[in-house]
Amino acid sequence: MANYDVIIIGSGPGGYVCAIRCAQLGLKTACVEGRETLGGTCLNVGCIPSKALLHASHMLHEAEHNFAAMGLKGKAPSVDWKAMLAYKDDTIAQNTKGIEFLFKKNKIDWLKGWGSIPEAGKVKVGDEVHTAKNIIIATGSEPSSLPGVEIDEKVVVTSTGALELGKVPKKMVVIGAGVIGLELGSVYSRLGADVTVIEYLDAITPGMDAEVQKTFQRTLKKQGLTFIMGAAVQKTEATKSKAKVTYKLRKDDSEHDLDADVVLVATGRKPYTDGLGLEALGVEMSPRGQIQVGKDWQTNVKGIYAIGDCIDGPMLAHKAEDEGMAAAEQVAGKHGHVNYGVIPGVIYTHPEVANVGETEETLKEQGRNYKVGKFSFMGNGRAKANFAADGFVKILADKDTDRILGAHIIGPAAGDLIHEICVAMEFGASAEDLALTCHAHPTYSEAVREAALACGDGPIHS
Repeated sequence: MANYDVIIIGSGPGGYVCAIRCAQLGLKTACVEGRETLGGTCLNVGCIPSKALLHASHMLHEAEHNFAAMGLKGKAPSVDWKAMLAYKDDTIAQNTKGIEFLFKKNKIDWLKGWGSIPEAGKVKVGDEVHTAKNIIIATGSEPSSLPGVEIDEKVVVTSTGALELGKVPKKMVVIGAGVIGLELGSVYSRLGADVTVIEYLDAITPGMDAEVQKTFQRTLKKQGLTFIMGAAVQKTEATKSKAKVTYKLRKDDSEHDLDADVVLVATGRKPYTDGLGLEALGVEMSPRGQIQVGKDWQTNVKGIYAIGDCIDGPMLAHKAEDEGMAAAEQVAGKHGHVNYGVIPGVIYTHPEVANVGETEETLKEQGRNYKVGKFSFMGNGRAKANFAADGFVKILADKDTDRILGAHIIGPAAGDLIHEICVAMEFGASAEDLALTCHAHPTYSEAVREAALACGDGPIHS
């Protein structure tokens, strides 16, 4: 038994970042992790491996569609699926070993095994009980499914199984048109699969700016994805090598079937808190299974905190990281803070999609007086040269004060471009502040400046 200032349960982005920050602040720190490697879902079976496959498949797409136009002649490369998976696994290993190194560097103890909390101030890992002044729960989330959909991770798979398929399927059905479904659907579509996405709602990527939703869906259709919208999946039936998906159209209640080699269930995620012993401790939970916390990320049980996917808010790795650092500050007697109004979201398809802050729809609901500055990548020299001129930058600003309220980008490097606007919003900047900032030419970032100019007298190149 060892005594710690803080024990973090879970080593995902929230947990490992929290552990490192705690150690930096001089706290004796341990982190509990039951996987063979650190990094949680994100590094092992989520963000990192999916980005590796997105990158590889995008390179193939470029070779097939754009190389010849640039004078790069020759046959497009064929797909060695096993080699691509090996590249993906190597990418995972580099990242997980990096966290292991950081733990050693910061003198953080890795308590290997699955943790539970028998009582406040104690964490049980295997047969050992460790004491801690503070416990931070960072156990993340797991894929959620639908009634009548039985997942076997071979034919009917979650994102985890989709990253380990034995071969590229000829036909794939994706249930859910959210981030995970569209990213992995794009990967397999580029690799030659016939991909059909079934979505219950009438628009893809729920909660996103409506104009972006329409443009994004239109772009993905051009790339070969098929969409069935307003459809409720009733059940899946799987054999050893095939599956059948039954769904009902909401508009007329008609029932239809779709055959597939693989069905990807991408219907969101739910908090993972099983086995922690929270009920016995009396920790307050929401009806959706989230751990309830206060402004300091502390639960109703003193000394027990929670961060990341297992509490309320967007299930994003960077949101968990911010909360991890803030909770560490709180535990160390400082003042941690997270600005929930400036948390970007990114979809890593091609084109990328990124957003931060308010949408036009939320501003209308609030009755806010706002203006829109928009600029198409068709007017951006770098984008045209790189065959990446699809999409636009849209900035929303207060009509009276010009303060930036939100931004939405669909286009090249959107996930990187959004952060210029995040920093501006963090400082309470106006659209004019962005417009008056010199941007290097030729860069994609000039489209952001042009959108900011469009909030005033108008853009230059449109």
